[in-house]
Amino acid sequence: MATQTTPASAQESRRGERRVVSNIVRGSIGNLIEWYDWYAYTAFSVYFAAAFFPSGDQTAQLLNTAAVFAVGFLMRPIGGWVLGRYADRHGRRSALTLSVTLMAAGSLIVALTPSYGSIGVAAPVLLVAARLLQGLSVGGEYSTSATYMSEVASPGRRGYYSSFQYVTLIAGQLTALGLQIVLQQVLSAAQMEAWGWRVAFVVGAAGAIVVLWLRRGMDESESFERAAAEGDDGKSGGPARGSLRMLLSYPRQCLVVVGLTMGGTLFFYTYTTYLQKFMVNTSGIAKPTAAWINFFALLVFVLLQPVMGLLSDRVGRRPMLIAFGVLGAVVVVPSLTLLSHTSDPVYAFLLMVGPLAVSSLYTSISAVVKAELFPTSIRALGVGLPYALTVAVFGGTAEYVALWFKNAGHESWYFYYVTACVLISLLVYIRMRETSDGSPLETENRDH
Repeated sequence: MATQTTPASAQESRRGERRVVSNIVRGSIGNLIEWYDWYAYTAFSVYFAAAFFPSGDQTAQLLNTAAVFAVGFLMRPIGGWVLGRYADRHGRRSALTLSVTLMAAGSLIVALTPSYGSIGVAAPVLLVAARLLQGLSVGGEYSTSATYMSEVASPGRRGYYSSFQYVTLIAGQLTALGLQIVLQQVLSAAQMEAWGWRVAFVVGAAGAIVVLWLRRGMDESESFERAAAEGDDGKSGGPARGSLRMLLSYPRQCLVVVGLTMGGTLFFYTYTTYLQKFMVNTSGIAKPTAAWINFFALLVFVLLQPVMGLLSDRVGRRPMLIAFGVLGAVVVVPSLTLLSHTSDPVYAFLLMVGPLAVSSLYTSISAVVKAELFPTSIRALGVGLPYALTVAVFGGTAEYVALWFKNAGHESWYFYYVTACVLISLLVYIRMRETSDGSPLETENRDH
């Protein structure tokens, strides 16, 4: 006889789903603020470069701010390690709260630090310190939020809920860009350089404080609570939760994370952060026009994330990744070649949004796939450290490698470099096992 759903059980189910949504929203808003703060540095660096470095050549000042940005990027693997370990030992909620606290502190330092003319060399030193805090924060934010969102999501809907990580990641970038556009309309160039840029970091710090309050009200994931209750945390001689020793007992999973991330992150950074510069430097599109193309293409990209996440819950993660690998390898060379020979805004938009649609096959599920590879006791560190190292090597160097090829007179070689990395990841997608089974994330996963 079929089991019938009683009104009480249906009400309990709806209450549980509302709690899931509440936790996802709290985690997602925090993710948005974290990435807003991260991208605000890039968006407003053209205005604050002169405030932190000696007056002189503008290019030298921008190079200095770019170097500080790179330092923050290099901190991301350390953040993935430190906060991933913290999350596996002390809980996801505690790690997410610590992460946003570090980001708030970094933004507040940037907002309040006097100029080089007032305090001399202490100004760039404080800027570097702030960026180190932000790099540490965002490195841990990805792994911990990916872990938390996958663990609290309803069984059978992990792909859909986890896709909101990239929704808020790109939304943070769009928010920083949108605030820049607004401030440019209401303030003069002189006001922007004198104090207007500080508004962006005050907004970021204030937003982080609000998120800090929201995150304190989140539920801890049941998966972590079970793992904490069942584990002896290394007291019997075994590896402690969240330790590198425990992580090294999952070498296959770590290599899968590196392999599936390599092509995906390089493709993502090529068509998001680098493409705007490519349109200006190679296609000859005006900077304001390129900015608007970038804005609307990223907006479409955001809307595609939950659609693709929901699709992955129906067809599985592996077919989605294989589709990205095949289409990604096919689309890079023709799209970038055609884009390099056009200055038409509509055509350029289509050449950007098409590959971004392909990228969404990867970005919408990349976090949940990594989370589903590891058991609860090592999940945050397992997601965070190998991912952050791979992003630093491939995603963080995308723009530099592209410009190096261009400077050498072989710009098209970069197109083939991206294609080769996507093909390597495709081999990983083909060989890996399906990670989704529609059940709650268990304490000990299957051998992948």
